[in-house]
Amino acid sequence: MTRKSVVLVTGAGGEMGHGLVTRLAELGTFDILALDIQPLDPDVSRHCTATRIGDILDHHLLDRIRSEFEISAVFHLAALLSTRAEFVPETAHEVNVEGTLGLLRLAVDEARSHGRAVKFLFPSSIAVYGLPDLGTKRKAGRVVEPDWLMPVTMYGCNKLYCEHLGRYFARHYRQLAPQTEPSGVDFRAIRFPGLISAFTLPSGGTSDYASEMIHAAAQGRPYDCFTREDTRIPFMAMPDAIAALRALLDAPAASLTAPVYNVAAFNPSAGELAELVRRSFPGARITFAPDARRQAILDSWPEDVDDTRARRDWRFRPAYGLTRTFDEYLVPNVARRYAQR
Repeated sequence: MTRKSVVLVTGAGGEMGHGLVTRLAELGTFDILALDIQPLDPDVSRHCTATRIGDILDHHLLDRIRSEFEISAVFHLAALLSTRAEFVPETAHEVNVEGTLGLLRLAVDEARSHGRAVKFLFPSSIAVYGLPDLGTKRKAGRVVEPDWLMPVTMYGCNKLYCEHLGRYFARHYRQLAPQTEPSGVDFRAIRFPGLISAFTLPSGGTSDYASEMIHAAAQGRPYDCFTREDTRIPFMAMPDAIAALRALLDAPAASLTAPVYNVAAFNPSAGELAELVRRSFPGARITFAPDARRQAILDSWPEDVDDTRARRDWRFRPAYGLTRTFDEYLVPNVARRYAQR
């Protein structure tokens, strides 16, 4: 039986998965195999060649997938996000690390099966950074990839370790074995900032206050923001995040100088975000009631990141600045979503 050639997207039902599957389908270049622990929304599943419901920790499921499909690339989006991970850190480690390890093994097997490299696209996070205090954060400015890698959350620890796992599989796999050969894994990671989506609801990220503000305002609900007004971290509109994954997938291996890249688009304060929401929804009721523990996490993340390497190596350019994100992407789409209810 001939196996079907596909691109595997894990976590396909999440915020990023929804946009990525839709975009890949629009391009028409790939057949998509979508995997999620929950049944997929019909708007996602209709774009897929096949869908599977199950846990990335289920090795039998991964074996069945391998027996049926030939996987040319993996977008590994499935993860337990930062806020939720702090409540169940051991479970987060299992999902975020053991799950990634199992998929890297799958990529090795697939590369050897069909004799060519399997690209492994991994969304990492600014949670890998850990600045010690607010003063240091403000002095640090735009943080480059090798600096301040001392995460204070389980999610950040998981993401940083998985970056190292990917680099190991790509460059040093079984280096002391009697007969060494490349793993065939072409690992490429992006450290995403806070992502803002118009089409899916926030799902447990510490940066989700930006999305929560506008979704609450569009529904006419008050919103108590869990941060200080002066909290500042980098953000990006979801379409630019999807475009970045696609651009990194297409980049020639010879042009890449590192396995992990920063990207960012804008970095407003929480207060500035609130003012934009109030401008777009004049009745918006936004107040600030900082949660000390979540605030401490945000204060450990950089105010901005330096993405020079991504701009140079694979020509990353965000299309959405802050104003365009609100005026053309967020406001019309979020307003339409709730007007239809």
